[in-house]
Parts: sequence; structure tokens; C-alpha cells
Amino acid sequence: MSYEKVKQAKKTIIGIKQSVKAMKKGLVKEVYIALDVEERIIDLARSTAQDNNVLIHYVKSKIDLGKACGLHLGASVVALIV
Repeated sequence: MSYEKVKQAKKTIIGIKQSVKAMKKGLVKEVYIALDVEERIIDLARSTAQDNNVLIHYVKSKIDLGKACGLHLGASVVALIV
């Protein structure tokens, strides 16, 4: 999956806790989850997305996902706002 959609997004939420809160409120249309993060860490984001019918995209690298958001750090989960 390309990181281009994340780069072009006008509004994003970065991080698991913030993304989960936004998904529960119905504010998220898509979520990007990095595959190089421990399973136990991203399980909550994955299950919340499934429960709220949010489209899930998987990407290879949390570092590249963070860079796509303009960060110098990694991002395990990024949500795109409706």
C-alpha cells in the first residue's frame, strides 16, 4: 500500500489512542496500521476499526508511515478524518 494517500490527507489523527477515540465517535473513514508493530499493540485499533466499519489499510513500516505524516518518528496507526 502506498503512503501517498496519507501524505495528501488534509486531516489525520496520529497514534493508537487518539485514533481509537475518533473511530468510536464516527469521525474516521480509513485507518492505516503499520505491520512492523507488535500485534498486541495494534489489536485495539484493528478491532475498533472492524467494529465501526472503518476501512483498514496495512503498511509495511511505522517509520515510513510517520514520515508520510511529516514526523521524524514512527507512527503505528494513522486515521484519516471523514
